[in-house]
Amino acid sequence: MLDSRDRIQTTHAGSLPRTPELIAANDARQLAEDGFTLDRTPEFDGLLTSAVDDLVARQKAVGITVPGDGEFGKAMTSAVDYGAWWSYSFQRVSGLEVTGEDIFSAEPVRSGPGDVRLTTFPDRRDWTIFREAYTDPTSGISTGKGATAFPATTGKLAYVGHDAIASDIANLKAGLAANGLTEGFVTSLSPGSGSRIPNAYYATEEEHIWAWADVLREEYKAIVDAGLILQIDDPSIAENWDQINPEPSIEDYQAFTRIRVEALNYALRDLPQEQIRFHLCWGSWHGPHTTDLELKNIVDLMLEIDAGAYSFEAANARHEHEWKVWQDVTLPEGKLILPGIVGHATNVVEHPELVADRIERFASVVGKENVIASTDCGLGGRIHPQIAWAKLEALSAGAELATQRLWG
Repeated sequence: MLDSRDRIQTTHAGSLPRTPELIAANDARQLAEDGFTLDRTPEFDGLLTSAVDDLVARQKAVGITVPGDGEFGKAMTSAVDYGAWWSYSFQRVSGLEVTGEDIFSAEPVRSGPGDVRLTTFPDRRDWTIFREAYTDPTSGISTGKGATAFPATTGKLAYVGHDAIASDIANLKAGLAANGLTEGFVTSLSPGSGSRIPNAYYATEEEHIWAWADVLREEYKAIVDAGLILQIDDPSIAENWDQINPEPSIEDYQAFTRIRVEALNYALRDLPQEQIRFHLCWGSWHGPHTTDLELKNIVDLMLEIDAGAYSFEAANARHEHEWKVWQDVTLPEGKLILPGIVGHATNVVEHPELVADRIERFASVVGKENVIASTDCGLGGRIHPQIAWAKLEALSAGAELATQRLWG
């Protein structure tokens, strides 16, 4: 994994804006009888390969030194879609079925001391406090349209996405080779996030989580074996806090979350940490986020995850101040951080001077060689493509400024 021993490296959190052609092609794909599996055709696969090649070239042109495939292999049928990072997994796992019950439509769930359970998305605490804003279609909070329905687990889970992940890997490797680049990353879902769909098969929630760990390990291993960087997308570590109603104690939440950390480490067992980075976030929708858990309460849990680098939100107005957490937390030897330096939650493009200032703050507390400048969350499906690319340009320009200041 590249580090910043000579300069500040730049990357992003995964999703990048899809081209209009790719969105249209995804929208034109036929759904299988199950209601959530999209067909693949040679024509679509050819378009996808070409789109990823162009994407890698564009990332290089704007100064991104650790590019990804933009999650282009994860279907979006609308320009605004906050959930493709998760819903793609439904295409790659058997044992799922659309039942009409999902995290949006199920009955709300109440938790109690020592009994922490996830409630529905509409019953999230931030969503209930700001109900008028969340239900106002003109508020700017809308998370758009998903590509497929959300299923439930109704049978034994098994990984069936071998062709799809092989396509993701081949497309990114071809793009890297064509552009003279040596390192790139592919994102994959965490067991804790995958298991948030309804479970009608496994006896307990914990069994469900561990079943997802067994399934997703196959995807993790394919990415690592191909020589690429694996990024684990896991909002469940931080975002679940807001999906528990009423608010639990910190101790109960940490115990609830540790199961998810242990399941992820089980799925990552024996895989090289230097090829693994972990992405933590509080959910990428453009809401108030007043009920986000503070980083200080989960940073130690995050560092227990067997990864070589940790990506987290640090640019938005709710979490920028939390760079100070690293004044009191020791980054383990040989590990990197990928803080968000530009944000997905505002259309304002960060000034390169501000970008450089943010980078320097982190460099001052963990060492400049251990900081790779990134984005808070994926930019694709969340802000306009023109703005997204302007933010990546600002990120690269600010990283150049920080490099000049830090290395002289």
